[in-house]
Amino acid sequence: MGPFVALAFNGFREARRNRVTLLVAIFALAMLLSTTLVLEVTVGTFDRVLTDVGLGAMSVMLVLLTIFLSSGLISREIERRTIFLMVSKPISRGAFLVGRLLGNMLTVTVLQLTMAALFFLLMRFYGSPISPAHLAAVGMLWFELWVLSGVGFLMSSFSSQMVSAFVTVSIYVAGSLAPDIYSLAGKSKSEAVQSLGRAVYYLLPDLSRFNYRPHATYYAAVSSSEVLSAAGYGLAYTGVLVALAIILFNRRDFR
Repeated sequence: MGPFVALAFNGFREARRNRVTLLVAIFALAMLLSTTLVLEVTVGTFDRVLTDVGLGAMSVMLVLLTIFLSSGLISREIERRTIFLMVSKPISRGAFLVGRLLGNMLTVTVLQLTMAALFFLLMRFYGSPISPAHLAAVGMLWFELWVLSGVGFLMSSFSSQMVSAFVTVSIYVAGSLAPDIYSLAGKSKSEAVQSLGRAVYYLLPDLSRFNYRPHATYYAAVSSSEVLSAAGYGLAYTGVLVALAIILFNRRDFR
């Protein structure tokens, strides 16, 4: 357990020192603070704009950061040849990979908590009510970031950073549109297209299940069973991705 925890915190320290992480954190905080400027020219939709801009900025910045970190962490280890030192230690490759994943998510979680705290402080400052939908939007974003981290680590276990980032971004876009893909395929008259649409839908992560920003914008009711189902789905999907990443990483030759 000691080496495993050390790997996680070492990954956190490396990501924290990364200049891109710092720049993204500063930019995200600036985006949240800029909501004050937007609200000055907003009439009648005060709470809605604050929620849209705040949660939107938080989501975009954290997704980009997660993709950058998860798709490049293993690749940088290989490029710097530090991977040879790590695999020579009395720790399995699977534990190494999971430790790095936890370190990566620890970085993202700390940033998300910081952004969420600032966002809720802004809402309190302007007298905007905080609903369960706001809490669900922030919480479900965290599970979405777990899935994206799993995709990034799976790709980086056998490919370069550029390829990993491109595929992860593509899956993020496609996963966000997964219900639309299923719906469009179902309207086709071709049985082959319908089958392909269903296959793509079930293979892709349905990221729309984690999107509670519209609920927060319109203060809509949130079902606890639906939230728990989405959280379980995210953890299960991430678990499958990490298992596949470990299998591929164990088979990789680092000569």
